Amino acid sequence: MITNVSLVTVYVNDIDEAKAFYTEKLGFVLKDDITLSEDFRWCTVHQADHPELELALMLPGPPLDEETADAVRRSLAKGMWHGFGINTDDCHKTFAELVAKGVEYIQEPSDRPYGVEAVLRDNSGNWLVLVEQKPYSAADFA
Repeated sequence: MITNVSLVTVYVNDIDEAKAFYTEKLGFVLKDDITLSEDFRWCTVHQADHPELELALMLPGPPLDEETADAVRRSLAKGMWHGFGINTDDCHKTFAELVAKGVEYIQEPSDRPYGVEAVLRDNSGNWLVLVEQKPYSAADFA
């Protein structure tokens, strides 16, 4: 039986820079940083109160073939790669705190049928969707 999602890959341009971004700007905690071979480094971070879900900060490369890795690198360079969503209890406040730390943003907090949403970008070009959720139903989107 599956119990939960435990690992999500986040492709980055530079593992050291990404590790600093996620730990220093977003407040994540480093779990592992292990060089397994010349071509592979295992670096994971997680939120302090949610160690069950780790982000694996990975360079686009093996096990991806070179064509796919190049496509990921091009998408990151355009700043168009979707990372993941982050819940918050106050989107406006968290957005202001992150922007004050130098986090780039794409969209300021906006009201949506499902809550308040802002879109940020990590230092590799991944989109980070910051959401203060509220109860909603399909009828809210009509």
